[in-house]
Amino acid sequence: MTYTPEELNTIAQAPMAIGMAVALTDVGIVSTAIEAVALSKELAGAAKKYPTNSIVQATFSEAVLSSGKIQRSKPDVKAEDIESGAIVTNAIATVDLAIATIGTKATPEEITQFKQFIYACAEAVASAAGSGLFGSGDPKVSPTEASALSKIKAALSI
Repeated sequence: MTYTPEELNTIAQAPMAIGMAVALTDVGIVSTAIEAVALSKELAGAAKKYPTNSIVQATFSEAVLSSGKIQRSKPDVKAEDIESGAIVTNAIATVDLAIATIGTKATPEEITQFKQFIYACAEAVASAAGSGLFGSGDPKVSPTEASALSKIKAALSI
Protein backbone atom coordinates (compact mmCIF):
# COMPACT_ATOMS: atom_id res chain seq x y z
CA MET A 1 0.00 0.00 0.00
CA THR A 2 1.00 3.56 -0.55
CA TYR A 3 0.83 6.16 2.19
CA THR A 4 1.18 9.91 1.88
CA PRO A 5 4.09 11.56 3.71
CA GLU A 6 1.61 12.89 6.28
CA GLU A 7 0.19 9.40 6.84
CA LEU A 8 3.70 7.94 7.18
CA ASN A 9 4.56 10.51 9.82
CA THR A 10 1.34 9.81 11.73
CA ILE A 11 1.99 6.06 11.64
CA ALA A 12 5.65 6.47 12.64
CA GLN A 13 4.70 8.61 15.64
CA ALA A 14 2.78 5.75 17.29
CA PRO A 15 5.66 3.50 18.42
CA MET A 16 7.84 6.53 19.16
CA ALA A 17 5.15 8.13 21.35
CA ILE A 18 4.54 4.86 23.21
CA GLY A 19 8.25 4.31 23.78
CA MET A 20 8.74 7.86 25.03
CA ALA A 21 5.73 7.60 27.32
CA VAL A 22 7.06 4.44 28.95
CA ALA A 23 10.54 5.93 29.29
CA LEU A 24 9.21 9.08 30.89
CA THR A 25 6.98 7.34 33.43
CA ASP A 26 10.11 6.58 35.47
CA VAL A 27 12.81 9.10 34.58
CA GLY A 28 16.46 8.68 35.38
CA ILE A 29 19.36 10.36 33.61
CA VAL A 30 21.19 7.19 32.59
CA SER A 31 18.21 4.84 32.49
CA THR A 32 16.24 7.12 30.16
CA ALA A 33 19.20 7.23 27.78
CA ILE A 34 19.44 3.42 27.86
CA GLU A 35 15.71 3.21 27.18
CA ALA A 36 16.00 5.62 24.23
CA VAL A 37 18.65 3.34 22.72
CA ALA A 38 16.36 0.32 23.23
CA LEU A 39 13.54 2.12 21.42
CA SER A 40 15.88 3.08 18.57
CA LYS A 41 16.93 -0.56 18.19
CA GLU A 42 13.32 -1.73 18.06
CA LEU A 43 12.48 0.85 15.40
CA ALA A 44 15.61 0.10 13.36
CA GLY A 45 14.96 -3.65 13.47
CA ALA A 46 11.25 -3.49 12.73
CA ALA A 47 11.49 -4.11 8.98
CA LYS A 48 13.51 -7.28 9.53
CA LYS A 49 11.26 -8.47 12.35
CA TYR A 50 8.09 -7.91 10.29
CA PRO A 51 9.18 -8.55 6.67
CA THR A 52 5.67 -9.15 5.33
CA ASN A 53 3.89 -6.34 7.15
CA SER A 54 3.06 -3.56 4.70
CA ILE A 55 2.61 -0.99 7.48
CA VAL A 56 6.02 -1.62 9.01
CA GLN A 57 7.71 -1.85 5.61
CA ALA A 58 6.13 1.40 4.41
CA THR A 59 7.17 3.22 7.58
CA PHE A 60 10.31 1.60 9.02
CA SER A 61 12.18 -0.03 6.13
CA GLU A 62 15.78 1.09 5.68
CA ALA A 63 14.86 2.74 2.38
CA VAL A 64 12.08 4.79 3.96
CA LEU A 65 14.10 5.73 7.04
CA SER A 66 17.05 6.89 4.93
CA SER A 67 14.85 8.71 2.41
CA GLY A 68 13.81 11.45 4.80
CA LYS A 69 10.11 10.78 4.17
CA ILE A 70 9.61 10.36 7.89
CA GLN A 71 10.05 13.64 9.74
CA ARG A 72 11.07 12.87 13.28
CA SER A 73 9.66 15.66 15.33
CA LYS A 74 10.28 16.25 18.98
CA PRO A 75 7.15 15.29 20.88
CA ASP A 76 5.40 17.97 22.88
CA VAL A 77 5.93 16.65 26.41
CA LYS A 78 4.85 18.69 29.40
CA ALA A 79 6.06 18.06 32.94
CA GLU A 80 2.48 17.97 34.19
CA ASP A 81 1.65 15.22 31.66
CA ILE A 82 4.49 13.11 33.03
CA GLU A 83 3.49 13.71 36.64
CA SER A 84 -0.20 13.05 36.05
CA GLY A 85 0.28 10.01 33.82
CA ALA A 86 -1.42 11.78 30.93
CA ILE A 87 1.67 11.08 28.83
CA VAL A 88 0.55 7.45 28.48
CA THR A 89 -3.00 8.51 27.63
CA ASN A 90 -1.67 10.96 25.02
CA ALA A 91 0.56 8.26 23.51
CA ILE A 92 -2.40 5.91 23.27
CA ALA A 93 -4.32 8.67 21.46
CA THR A 94 -1.39 8.92 19.02
CA VAL A 95 -1.64 5.16 18.41
CA ASP A 96 -5.38 5.43 17.86
CA LEU A 97 -4.77 8.15 15.27
CA ALA A 98 -2.17 5.98 13.52
CA ILE A 99 -4.54 3.00 13.41
CA ALA A 100 -7.29 5.24 12.01
CA THR A 101 -4.82 6.55 9.42
CA ILE A 102 -4.04 3.01 8.29
CA GLY A 103 -7.75 2.48 7.82
CA THR A 104 -8.40 -0.12 5.14
CA LYS A 105 -4.96 0.10 3.58
CA ALA A 106 -3.75 -2.94 5.53
CA THR A 107 -5.21 -6.30 6.44
CA PRO A 108 -6.55 -6.96 9.93
CA GLU A 109 -3.60 -9.31 10.46
CA GLU A 110 -1.14 -6.56 9.55
CA ILE A 111 -2.86 -4.13 11.90
CA THR A 112 -2.65 -6.71 14.71
CA GLN A 113 1.07 -7.19 13.95
CA PHE A 114 1.56 -3.42 13.97
CA LYS A 115 -0.09 -3.23 17.39
CA GLN A 116 2.19 -6.04 18.57
CA PHE A 117 5.18 -4.09 17.26
CA ILE A 118 4.06 -1.00 19.17
CA TYR A 119 3.73 -3.05 22.34
CA ALA A 120 7.16 -4.64 21.72
CA CYS A 121 8.59 -1.10 21.63
CA ALA A 122 6.97 -0.36 24.99
CA GLU A 123 8.27 -3.62 26.50
CA ALA A 124 11.79 -3.04 25.16
CA VAL A 125 11.89 0.39 26.75
CA ALA A 126 10.45 -0.80 30.07
CA SER A 127 12.90 -3.66 30.40
CA ALA A 128 15.99 -1.82 29.12
CA ALA A 129 17.12 -0.31 32.40
CA GLY A 130 16.46 -0.92 36.04
CA SER A 131 16.84 1.18 39.13
CA GLY A 132 20.06 2.59 40.46
CA LEU A 133 22.59 5.08 39.22
CA PHE A 134 23.41 3.30 35.95
CA GLY A 135 20.12 1.52 35.45
CA SER A 136 21.59 -1.88 36.29
CA GLY A 137 19.44 -2.61 39.35
CA ASP A 138 16.46 -4.88 39.67
CA PRO A 139 13.65 -4.96 38.91
CA LYS A 140 14.12 -3.83 35.32
CA VAL A 141 10.45 -2.88 34.98
CA SER A 142 9.38 -0.37 37.62
CA PRO A 143 5.84 -0.31 39.03
CA THR A 144 5.03 2.85 37.02
CA GLU A 145 6.35 1.24 33.84
CA ALA A 146 4.34 -1.93 34.57
CA SER A 147 1.22 0.22 34.98
CA ALA A 148 1.92 1.97 31.67
CA LEU A 149 2.45 -1.39 29.93
CA SER A 150 -0.85 -2.63 31.29
CA LYS A 151 -2.72 0.43 30.02
CA ILE A 152 -1.03 0.20 26.60
CA LYS A 153 -1.76 -3.51 26.24
CA ALA A 154 -5.42 -2.95 27.11
CA ALA A 155 -5.70 -0.05 24.68
CA LEU A 156 -4.14 -2.11 21.88
CA SER A 157 -6.48 -5.05 22.61
CA ILE A 158 -3.67 -7.56 22.31
